[in-house]
Amino acid sequence: MTVGEFRKLALSFAAAEKRSHMGHPDFRVEGKIFATLAPKTKAGVVKLTRDQQEMLCAAEPKMFRPVNGAWGLKGWTMVALPATDKITAKSALTMAWKNTAPKSLLKTVGV
Repeated sequence: MTVGEFRKLALSFAAAEKRSHMGHPDFRVEGKIFATLAPKTKAGVVKLTRDQQEMLCAAEPKMFRPVNGAWGLKGWTMVALPATDKITAKSALTMAWKNTAPKSLLKTVGV
């Protein structure tokens, strides 16, 4: 998975838009961040629940790890893009988008 592929996947979700946060790109739905991108380190970050984070980190430890500190304790999870395939990245981004999108949007898109 490349940085460009991650960006394209993140922007494929309904109402997703790219902005910038703390000097790096982020991806938002209705103004709320569901993923970020660190192009220099070839890493993405997704907003998961703690259960989702634990599941992905246990299943694919080369692809996923909690973000350091308090953010990681809240479910924010690092995605090692070079080690991640498109299907797995899309699955993680889907979870992050669903965790962040308002219920009214989820109903509109049939989720």
